[in-house]
Amino acid sequence: MTRANTSVPAAASDGDDTCDVLHLHAEGIRALRPALIAPGLAATLAETFRALGDPTRVRILDALSRAELCVCDIAAVLSISESAVSHQLRLLRSLRLVRSRRAGRMVFYALDDDHITRLFAQGLEHVEEAMSPARREALTGTGR
Repeated sequence: MTRANTSVPAAASDGDDTCDVLHLHAEGIRALRPALIAPGLAATLAETFRALGDPTRVRILDALSRAELCVCDIAAVLSISESAVSHQLRLLRSLRLVRSRRAGRMVFYALDDDHITRLFAQGLEHVEEAMSPARREALTGTGR
């Protein structure tokens, strides 16, 4: 038997984010399921966001959102070792977040495309908007 648009009392809620009443909207569920991203694509997207979960990688992306740089320049700007930068760039390249360009013996890195630039900018904007001015000033040393 299928429950369509039925209401059944659920377990008591302790103020958590659960339904107090189980009310399934079967038609809406059937329409929504095929529109959701596939599990494999969801895993790949989660891997991309996981890459953004490391402060060093975020700082590398920040630097590359402002200029095309070589490993030496990134290391100098961020005050970290070249090997640490190379290690992080390998992961970022494998996820297609950054791209490389060879010029003679030099290799320069940049954000892969405008999607990554916008993703990074929107994430930063979200964090800055959600942050209180006092916290922002404490973290950045500015009232920006």
